[in-house]
Amino acid sequence: MEIKPAQIDRFAANPPAGLVAALVFGPDHGAVHERANTLARSVVTDLSDPFRVSELEEDKIASDPAILRDEATALSMTGGRRVLRIRNAGNGLTPVIGSFLADPAGDALIVVEAGDLSKSASLRQLFSRAENAAAIACYPDDVRSLEGLIRSTMSVHGLSIDPDALPVLASRLGSDRGVTRAELEKLSLYAMGEKTITEGHIDAIMGDESALRLDIIADAAGLGDYARLDRTLTRTFAAGTTPAAVLRRAMAHFQQVLATREEVARGANPEFAVKKSRPPIHFTRSRDFLGQVHRWNSEKLLQALNHLYEGEALTRTTGVPGESACSRALFLVAALAQSGSR
Repeated sequence: MEIKPAQIDRFAANPPAGLVAALVFGPDHGAVHERANTLARSVVTDLSDPFRVSELEEDKIASDPAILRDEATALSMTGGRRVLRIRNAGNGLTPVIGSFLADPAGDALIVVEAGDLSKSASLRQLFSRAENAAAIACYPDDVRSLEGLIRSTMSVHGLSIDPDALPVLASRLGSDRGVTRAELEKLSLYAMGEKTITEGHIDAIMGDESALRLDIIADAAGLGDYARLDRTLTRTFAAGTTPAAVLRRAMAHFQQVLATREEVARGANPEFAVKKSRPPIHFTRSRDFLGQVHRWNSEKLLQALNHLYEGEALTRTTGVPGESACSRALFLVAALAQSGSR
């Protein structure tokens, strides 16, 4: 079944008892992650519980299709229903999941996360047509939903927002639900102890979302997410950010990944290494950053940095379009991420 936009949040918080699996997908990476978490929490409150939450990658399932059924039927040592999470899914999983949905076993809820999928994508069609599965599309917030999100977030913190400030704030948000949440939390903390958010608060704490957008670009390249990289680069250049600024932020990002990766190579716990990384990684990006620490090795990180250095040099060369040079460098990095690091 395909869930209508107006029903998504209610469905994710309270899915029907007979639901076996849900596909959460779309161009809004933050909304995909948020709604996948909501679905998972409808079964397991603590998503860090290793006995009740299991995670699989597409390549592992592809190499051993039986693992999906094994994980779905496994029993928790502490009791209770389990959640099986599959991230970065693609059409390659369609046969395996299709076979499972036709003959389900166990009572685990399978939550599948994917990027933007066309209507003709086999994985999307599978979940849309199955009676025991759901397809949930996540697109960037429109003005109405964004203003509702702003009001509800402010309300949680005991704040209201001045009517004149609401459209100003909405105009600076919305490209990604995760970015929007992070900016609203930052704004709420800044205004703590007051009653109403004004334009003055907004101007003081968040000029715009350009800095966070640069982090999204770096993460997209580091994860090999071509669609998100292309989409965010287009928005960033349209907003007037220079190619050199994009590449400098990307270089700083991959230097940080390299430093963290080397900490792990010396025996540090990966999650602890990410937490102590400096500058600090915002909590909304910690999982993406950790994924890159696992995905990349030092040799390929150095190759990625060379691509970025060469791209930055080209942006200073007369006659070379800066945006093209920047985009080329970042897509070369994304291709390295896709090629694997092991």
